[in-house]
Amino acid sequence: MNAVFYIAAAVAVVSTVMVVTRANAVYALMYLIVSLLSVALIFFVLGAPFIAALEVIIYAGAIMVLFVFTIMMLNLGPKAVHQESQWLSGRMWIGPSILVAVLIGEMLYVLWGGEHPVEGRHIVEPREVSLALFGPYIMIVELSSMLLLGGLVAAYHLGRRVRGDVKEPKS
Repeated sequence: MNAVFYIAAAVAVVSTVMVVTRANAVYALMYLIVSLLSVALIFFVLGAPFIAALEVIIYAGAIMVLFVFTIMMLNLGPKAVHQESQWLSGRMWIGPSILVAVLIGEMLYVLWGGEHPVEGRHIVEPREVSLALFGPYIMIVELSSMLLLGGLVAAYHLGRRVRGDVKEPKS
């Protein structure tokens, strides 16, 4: 299982470097999804299947959809139409597809291979996670939720438009 761990870690590092170095936001988001999937595989190999599932569902699923939706909502005019047509080209899918193929191969090896991914390790159950979060770490969880709520209210307040501020474009 060490080989699976190191290959997934290498995919995570490569895809994270690609996230930082891409100028196009959609390319960066695709590599970020690959990075999050490889981190989920690392969690699975280390004996935390619950955290791996949360990583895929919450981060690679819901949050990335929100990022893509935000980028689409920030339509910047004619340049954005040309750029969106480039997103559909097959060339942009080559890098993420290769990295995802490596991750799929590793996951199939782990699931149907002869070795068990967590030999000699303790599997973290959802009950243990909930007891830890709502036991000794309850104050940190509550403070984090208040901080996120404050950020949401501030983002709404800063992003809203006052009726007199919006100018209608002349036709």
